[in-house]
Amino acid sequence: MSIQIGVSACVLGQKVRFDAGHKASEFCNSTLAPFVSYVPVCPEQAIGLGVPRPAIRLQLNAAQQVRLVNSKDSSIDHTDTMLQFTEKLLPELKQLSGYIVCAKSPSCGMERVRLNDQNGHQLGKVGVGVFTQQLMHSYPWLPVEEDGRLLDSNLRENFVTRIFACHDYQQMLQSGFTVGKLVTFHSRYKFLVMAHSPVAYRELGRLVAQAKLFAPDELAQRYLLDLMQALKQQATRKQQANVLMHLQGFFKKMLTSAAKQELLALIHKYRQGHLPLLAPLTLLRHHLAQHPHQYVAAQQYLQPFPDELGLRA
Repeated sequence: MSIQIGVSACVLGQKVRFDAGHKASEFCNSTLAPFVSYVPVCPEQAIGLGVPRPAIRLQLNAAQQVRLVNSKDSSIDHTDTMLQFTEKLLPELKQLSGYIVCAKSPSCGMERVRLNDQNGHQLGKVGVGVFTQQLMHSYPWLPVEEDGRLLDSNLRENFVTRIFACHDYQQMLQSGFTVGKLVTFHSRYKFLVMAHSPVAYRELGRLVAQAKLFAPDELAQRYLLDLMQALKQQATRKQQANVLMHLQGFFKKMLTSAAKQELLALIHKYRQGHLPLLAPLTLLRHHLAQHPHQYVAAQQYLQPFPDELGLRA
């Protein structure tokens, strides 16, 4: 099944913004598009606001509640309509494996949205878009990222890693959850989790080991949430190098001394920042092809997403 990704419609180039413009993302429209199916949503247009339309903003009322109001006339309040629309739409989004939202938007922004007091004075970039806040509250495991942050190569790789992992897990659940399936899934993701968070690696291992203490539905959801939170943490060069060292250990009895030194040298150069991760990974894959190892070959770490995305280069 195709990976379904929710997305702010303007990010796909649809002219639905308040000024009748768009915020088309080249990464979303060109690089990622061949690998996913998008579910475009413009919450503001969906609640009946026209194109073009008066700008809206987040503003505190007298009770210190965040409201979605007309920027020129705060008596025009769209909050309740937006919340009603979101409540109706959210159940239809449960199949999503990720969501890309428009940065700074009072409806879609994930973070750092401008917030004003009841007199219209700016309180700083401390708000969250009304729609996206409800989305993240309802699906705390869902990978959510902003279009602007995807310009950062590390954040881009991290987000794509999460959506492919989320989809993989959802596919596992399609035919029903069992502890046996979870053990197999976790076995494939051990080293990927280790690269992102050694602490989460240990905690997820304990969760799987104690699987029989939980009701199946509770365990399935808890593992997914913990997995997504673990992968959200940035993998450092030190942690990546540690994983590479673990993996090369599976081949120490198969490789010649020269081959082992060559691989260790590449890992060391990567750790120092002189080479991209793809350099030691490519050699490791080469040795795996020459010396097949079922457990290593199953590791999602070796290819958490298609190489064609070019994210590890």
